[in-house]
Amino acid sequence: MSDPLRLFILAGEPSGDRIGADLVARLRSRVSLTLSGVGGDDLASQGLVSLYPMSDLAVMGVTDVLVNLPRLLWRLEQTARAILAAQPDVVVLVDAQDFSRLLAAKLRKRGYRGSLILYVAPSVWARHPERAARLRPLFDAVLAVLPFEPAVMEKLSGPRTRYVGHPALAEVLPPRDPVQCGPLVLLPGSRSGELRRHMPILAAVAKDVAASPSVSEFVIPTLPRLRARLEAETAAWPVPVRIVDNRADRRALYASAVSALCVSGTVTLELALARVPMAVIYALDRHQARVFDKLGRPAVSLPNIILGRNVVPEIVAAPLSAAGVSHALADLLDNKKARQDQIAAFDELVDVMEAGIPPHLRQDPAEQVLSILRNQRLPIA
Repeated sequence: MSDPLRLFILAGEPSGDRIGADLVARLRSRVSLTLSGVGGDDLASQGLVSLYPMSDLAVMGVTDVLVNLPRLLWRLEQTARAILAAQPDVVVLVDAQDFSRLLAAKLRKRGYRGSLILYVAPSVWARHPERAARLRPLFDAVLAVLPFEPAVMEKLSGPRTRYVGHPALAEVLPPRDPVQCGPLVLLPGSRSGELRRHMPILAAVAKDVAASPSVSEFVIPTLPRLRARLEAETAAWPVPVRIVDNRADRRALYASAVSALCVSGTVTLELALARVPMAVIYALDRHQARVFDKLGRPAVSLPNIILGRNVVPEIVAAPLSAAGVSHALADLLDNKKARQDQIAAFDELVDVMEAGIPPHLRQDPAEQVLSILRNQRLPIA
């Protein structure tokens, strides 16, 4: 029997951790596997002993990057050395776009000859389209989680790209009517900077909409590692808040939720696939605000981006006004038809995400990884 497939996988934040864990589980069902890399709780559940805490990479915005730059540069060098020492058959870098690009360039420069795969395509469709072609010498393939990305990467002469769906598709809930009264789900993000900027906004908004007859309670789903921090912060809020850190509890919460107020990110797709009406917010730092304005203030939430129209309200600003957020959320809570319209759009989104967009139909991510290795004539156990 052939030796086990040696996989190095790196995830830089919770959404990537879930994607990476899903890939590892799919590969393990097909081949013998040895695992190394960087990840969080989900990859740990698949047997990964992380090289260092995944949270070391979870920074966003120029300010956070500058503050953490020495640590990021050291982690970049440490990761490259670990890969070159282990010589895995395949390296899969999940999102963490800047870190992944720099790491891939460093590995290629130092002679790594194994397969390099980027899982989650960079948002070259939103800005910096020239980056697509620059990735071609670095990565053997890109696994995209958004159905329109393979066509974009092909047009921009990027690496070979395949649409593989998203693990959140496993959380799809059946079609439903709007909930008359139920929990309001609050999702402040998971990075330290996001929590710092958004928790005070959510506290003010919760106070403003607490009297709404549509809201039965306030609930924050989070990661186990963040539970203590969020419990401490919400203890001083003017309304009681329930904290949930269990995946099964989150699914039940989404099924009963009247709506959600969430920070822009992967969670917007998860909510849409669960058919939860939402309002999306993001508190930009000054640099992000300048770039956002320069780009023409594009859509930031995945439902709006994938469907190509304004399905969910977005409140993105620097500074972000709690009063403006409260107004947008109250409009959604008080308008059953608005929530019904979102749910109808989410039905369409589910169909697109499950099938892909011809000719780029949805593929299995593990089969794509194994296909790349077979093409390189690597024996697979």
